[in-house]
Amino acid sequence: MPIRLALCFAVLITAAAVTTAASDESKTVTRLQTDASRIASAVWVGDMLYVSGQLPSPMTPADAAKGTAAVYGNTQAQSESAFAKIQALLKEQGLSMGDVVMMRVYMAADPATGKLDFAGMNAAFAKYFGTPEQPNKPARSALQVAALVAAGALVEIEVQAARNR
Repeated sequence: MPIRLALCFAVLITAAAVTTAASDESKTVTRLQTDASRIASAVWVGDMLYVSGQLPSPMTPADAAKGTAAVYGNTQAQSESAFAKIQALLKEQGLSMGDVVMMRVYMAADPATGKLDFAGMNAAFAKYFGTPEQPNKPARSALQVAALVAAGALVEIEVQAARNR
């Protein structure tokens, strides 16, 4: 009987050690950041990559000398720009759009129409997710906001991606 008890105790200690090792590994945090930016572009926590919200790049940059604002384009063009930025960041980390497991899309109404262009965002989304080349689709939330931080931006997208072992 004492041998059985000792074996059970040894099994429990081994299981606890394995669980602790797995927990410690998942708590490894690596921030992808530069001194030039106020926030990290992404943060690794174990095998999960949390990518900060990506705004589109302007099609035409602002010109302070002329007093003109940046031109970003419509919702579809802006969404494609944000998705391209996300794809590049994921690629730098050895991931792809197929590794995205969660997405949050923040959208503002287009001042030209006064309406939210969900169809335009979805058209851009469909170029990256659920395609024959990349069939994976993430869980997703889409939220309407009053405005985004960059004047003229209609969309900001953040994702979480998981490294598949």
